[in-house]
Amino acid sequence: MATFLYKLGRSAFRRRRLVALLWVALLAVAGIGAATAPVATSSSFSIPGTEAQRAFDLLEERFPGAGADGATARVVFKAPEGQKMTDPAHKAVVEETVAALKSGSDQIVSVTDPYTGQAVSQNGSTAYVSVAYKVNAMELTDETREALTDAGHNAQGKGLTVEVGGDALQTMPETGSGEIVGVVIAGIVLVLTFGSLVAAGLPLLTAIIGVGIGVSSITALANVLDLGSTTSTLAMMIGLAVGIDYALFIVSRYRAELADGREKEDAAGRAVGTAGSAVVFAGLTVVIALVGLAVVNIPMLTKMGFAAAGTVVIAVLIALTLIPALLGFAGDKVIGRKQRKAAKAGAEGGAARSAKSEKPNGGTRWARFVIRRPVMVLLIGVLGLGAIALPAASLEMGLPDDGVKPTSTTERRAYDALSDGFGPGFNGPLLVVVDGDKATADSTVSTIKGLEGWAAVTPATPNKAGDAAMITVVPKDRPSSGATETLVHDIRNATGDDVLVTGATAMNIDFSQKMNDALVPYLALVVGLAFLLLTVVFRSILVPLKAALGFLLSVVAALGAVVAVFQWGWLGSLFGVEQTGPIMSMMPIFMVGVVFGLAMDYEVFLVTRMREAYVHGERPGEAIVTGFKHSARVVTAAAVIMIAVFSGFIGMTDQMIKMIGFGLAVAVLFDAFVVRMAIVPAVLALLGHKAWWLPKWLDRILPNVDVEGEALAKDTPADGAPGSKPDLVKV
Repeated sequence: MATFLYKLGRSAFRRRRLVALLWVALLAVAGIGAATAPVATSSSFSIPGTEAQRAFDLLEERFPGAGADGATARVVFKAPEGQKMTDPAHKAVVEETVAALKSGSDQIVSVTDPYTGQAVSQNGSTAYVSVAYKVNAMELTDETREALTDAGHNAQGKGLTVEVGGDALQTMPETGSGEIVGVVIAGIVLVLTFGSLVAAGLPLLTAIIGVGIGVSSITALANVLDLGSTTSTLAMMIGLAVGIDYALFIVSRYRAELADGREKEDAAGRAVGTAGSAVVFAGLTVVIALVGLAVVNIPMLTKMGFAAAGTVVIAVLIALTLIPALLGFAGDKVIGRKQRKAAKAGAEGGAARSAKSEKPNGGTRWARFVIRRPVMVLLIGVLGLGAIALPAASLEMGLPDDGVKPTSTTERRAYDALSDGFGPGFNGPLLVVVDGDKATADSTVSTIKGLEGWAAVTPATPNKAGDAAMITVVPKDRPSSGATETLVHDIRNATGDDVLVTGATAMNIDFSQKMNDALVPYLALVVGLAFLLLTVVFRSILVPLKAALGFLLSVVAALGAVVAVFQWGWLGSLFGVEQTGPIMSMMPIFMVGVVFGLAMDYEVFLVTRMREAYVHGERPGEAIVTGFKHSARVVTAAAVIMIAVFSGFIGMTDQMIKMIGFGLAVAVLFDAFVVRMAIVPAVLALLGHKAWWLPKWLDRILPNVDVEGEALAKDTPADGAPGSKPDLVKV
């Protein structure tokens, strides 16, 4: 592989104008496709194989045109202190609003009058209008949403407090300034790392091009493939992080090759042939983790994984082709002015330069410290992450609702007003679907009323054919509470197979259960495939095993931090968490997938250099020091950049994106700086030669992918002179 990538890098460097033109053309095509594609009107959410999904399917069959999976909205009215919603003046405002809503859009199925639908609170202070739509939230037109908000605003100015809630207001998550801050921080880190604006700009430029192509492609195909708004956000998050990191490793290696006196074209080839090999395998681990999300069998999650994996593939291809092409355009400017002066001075005073170059850097000093005290470093790292992981034992999962949105939003204020006036359960009613006649439906109502945990149970509403009915059950507690989940299970256990429970709350419960059931198979698949891949890369059994165990430690610690902040509220105000609640159901499995792939990046880049030194004759301890000497600075910069990019998404208003950004940022922090930079060298120091042990029979059957670039040392010249023997290559 190293030889092939070497030739690819040299070819891209030599034909840089053509390569750059092809990537710019691809970006233009993707951009035009995104600009001309029809707006995505569908973002369906289905959970195959669950009772909630079967109930939705039955509703669509037996209640055609009812919009069973359509969007809903609630316009909540609150009277001034000391007044009631039954006062004639307030009643007139509500009736006027109902009329305006009915005539405001042809996408509306029904609008309920609170005075005939028992939607006025017992103390009379609060009332609400329920609005049902034919289509889901993402299919609503702007005119429909405007009619909804206008109706609320018009009533607001007539002496009432009016708020609007429900998924009908669901739109693309608002982007905060944090993403820009993250990219700016990444730029600063790159400048400090390279000492050159040109060298720092290349990873940023190529990452933006890669993300532009990936996100534009997702936008262009969103309508055809039914991709949700979160898909492009995830692709942007992952694409920026890995795009910058992969380019950073290639550029760093290229500068090292130039410092060794190689010609620019040969240096570009060697950078792609060595660091590029690590990029390919690191990218493969990320792709495996993301594509593996298909195991969960939730279409939305599968599409998110495949879209993000596509962006990672683009980042790898850009690192292998566009980066060497742009290095050809950069010339000597890729080396900072200070470095160029130092190189010139070194050429004039070789002895002084040699003495200075032997001065140990920070990575060397840290590696020597770990080797001297491996047991202490190992214990501190494991116990520290173990302590942070403790809150994960209290993990409660669900899906965010309007109750976790900022209090500045009308959805949150509507949620609170309903809770105050009617009880928290009114924000998450259950829909019970009966597959049977009126007698069966009435019997079901009686059975439900015999249970605990409900606040209201409506009479059964049959369909026209009389062979099915709907019953609405309002829980006593909030939608995401354990009591509401218990009520759902009690209804299912107390009724027969012809009674199905659905609604947003039941769907969330089934979603969480499906995610729990899929976690172990998914973990086995992803870690198993990555273990095989790393066994091929490192030609060792214990190194991949240590990598996998270290990852599990860091991801559980990250989950513990997420629980502490978003579920317990520790430091919540610092991260914009106004309301605590359950952790998003997909968070554990999503973090396993994404963080595992990203964690293996640092494992590959750091340990590959150690293996190269070991196979070239260095003792295990010396190989660890050599690996840190050449890789620690770059890996540290890469980790800081990735943390900055992920942290930028914490500033978004969408609770799910905020939680994902925080979780990924702390996971990279723990994995890069505690696991890879401390626990890994400590374990390798304790294992010694055993770390690189591989059974002879396995060594014979494993393919030799030559990540270390050993073939380059034999087959390519050091300075372009035919037959000259090069120095040992570094990763």
